[in-house]
Amino acid sequence: MSHKPVIPPPAERALPGRSFRLRARLVAGLFCAVCFAGLAARLAWLQLAGETWYAQRALGQQLQDTVVPAGRGLIYSADGVLLATNATCWTIRASPREMPEEKLDTAARGLAAILELDEADLREKFGQRRSNDCLLRYRVDRETAGAVRDFCAQNGITGIRINQDTRRQYPEGAFLASVLGFTNVDNAGVAGLELEYNDTLTGQSGLVLTAVNAWGYTMEHSYAVLEPPVEGSGLVLTIDAAIQRYLENALTYAVKEHSAAGRGVGIVLDVDTGAVLAMATIPAFDPNQPRVVYDEAQRAAVDALEGDARAAALQQAQQVQWRNKAVSDLYEPGSVFKLITCAAALDAGAVQPGDTFVCGAYLSVSGTRFHCANRKRHGVQTVTEALMNSCNQSFIQIGARLGKQAFCDYFAAFGLREATGIDLPAEPAHSLYYTADRMGPVELASCSFGQSSKVSYIGMAAAVAAIVNGGRLMRPYVVAEVRSPAGAVLQTTQPACVRQVIRPETSAVMRQMMEAVVASGGGQKAQIAGYRVGGKSGTSQKLDSDDPKARIASFVAVAPIDDPQLLCLVCLDEPHSWTTAGGSIAAPVCAEVLEQALVHRGVARSAVPAAPALAELPADGDSFNGE
Repeated sequence: MSHKPVIPPPAERALPGRSFRLRARLVAGLFCAVCFAGLAARLAWLQLAGETWYAQRALGQQLQDTVVPAGRGLIYSADGVLLATNATCWTIRASPREMPEEKLDTAARGLAAILELDEADLREKFGQRRSNDCLLRYRVDRETAGAVRDFCAQNGITGIRINQDTRRQYPEGAFLASVLGFTNVDNAGVAGLELEYNDTLTGQSGLVLTAVNAWGYTMEHSYAVLEPPVEGSGLVLTIDAAIQRYLENALTYAVKEHSAAGRGVGIVLDVDTGAVLAMATIPAFDPNQPRVVYDEAQRAAVDALEGDARAAALQQAQQVQWRNKAVSDLYEPGSVFKLITCAAALDAGAVQPGDTFVCGAYLSVSGTRFHCANRKRHGVQTVTEALMNSCNQSFIQIGARLGKQAFCDYFAAFGLREATGIDLPAEPAHSLYYTADRMGPVELASCSFGQSSKVSYIGMAAAVAAIVNGGRLMRPYVVAEVRSPAGAVLQTTQPACVRQVIRPETSAVMRQMMEAVVASGGGQKAQIAGYRVGGKSGTSQKLDSDDPKARIASFVAVAPIDDPQLLCLVCLDEPHSWTTAGGSIAAPVCAEVLEQALVHRGVARSAVPAAPALAELPADGDSFNGE
């Protein structure tokens, strides 16, 4: 007999207690409250704070601005030669987030070859996938930009942008390089006029709006110019391109012929206005490629090095070639300075042209013996003859008659203590000189014939111009006009007289004496057929050189000396030639430049008379309005 299993009845389920139900309701209420509070806070933010954010976000979904660089102002010579202009170029940029992942290696490899960049660096840039913009290469030429465009099209690479840009271009190459200077990769001036007038030359960039989405991706949309670029103001220089070429050609030949290790410097001034008609430092460089060392010896020395030593030597060589020695360097003027001593002594009434001095074997000053060059003994000579013979001993005596206080006063009055204020950068604020309280008899003696002081080339040129132009120290300048892009004259430079240094009567006598130097003295190689020329030579030991035989050979010439118009100063720094005498190797350069310049300016030739008799000066002096 079978038995069925007994299934017990299901147990009765107890209903939740009252306390449990209360807790559940509380939790549910709190959850709803939190959700409601969050929703309310979000709504409040959207109403109050989020309006601007969303507006900006919405705008960002539509427009992105791109800066369009403006061209720099053009630079012209006084006779209309275009010296600095702008050329169209292209800047290559990338948007890594727009580049296909599978194309990154191909892009890095190909663009590195085209743009001459490091492949690993490009891979690193492209690997920043959130980046919307990174620079690859500034200002490439049309061929390079075309190669980039073709490579990307052939390989299906997106995210590479080729933006039109401008770069500075110097059509005349190395011509006037030390005066013009150059610009950097940002198109900002680095040296010369480009630096001095950077704010004037810099234009106003334009703006182009491009349609993009919220994440910065370019949308299908045509470009629209919001603000067109405005070219910077231009410059018209005082530089006469023809005279500049005469100077550069003659100076280049002289530097090579006489192996001037420290380069050559030349300046041509309008003696009446102070306008710089030509200025050169040779060897020069090409401002289109300013970082290329153009001096062959310097380049060979740099290339012989490696690593950090090469990098340091390269930088130093670049700085040297960029330096405009005519403005930025101080030098020992040597016997050219005798013009200053002579003019000061005559103007102060300390000497007369006919006064005589004795030049013997040596002259002892406070136990120090001074000799003339090559130990010459000139015997008894007048002031004029002393200048003609460049007699050190005579000028020591002239300086002693003038006295240290008057010497220092005239030194300052001629502007030789301070910067000239020329509109070019890097002019030293001060020269190297003795003040009266530091000057003893020996220092006065050496300073009187052009040693123991260092002045700027442009400062010396301006001082000599004052000697021959009636005694007016004119501030030298290079920019004649500032013009708008349309050609309207915005600013004109007016000649500025700093002070009256010597009397016109003193200036007239000095012109006669300087003519005698060229006609019959140590400056005969500066003679020009059909033109009356005055001048003075200088040969100075370099005070700061490790080589005791290092010299600076210089000459200053003025023509026509009876009606002064042009001044030419030429200096050969450390010549290694058959002589270091300025009257032998620098004077012919002055003659060549001045002759060509005078013919260029239409100054007629005439018969050159014998040197006239020299007039006596009034006894009173101290005509400078002195500082």
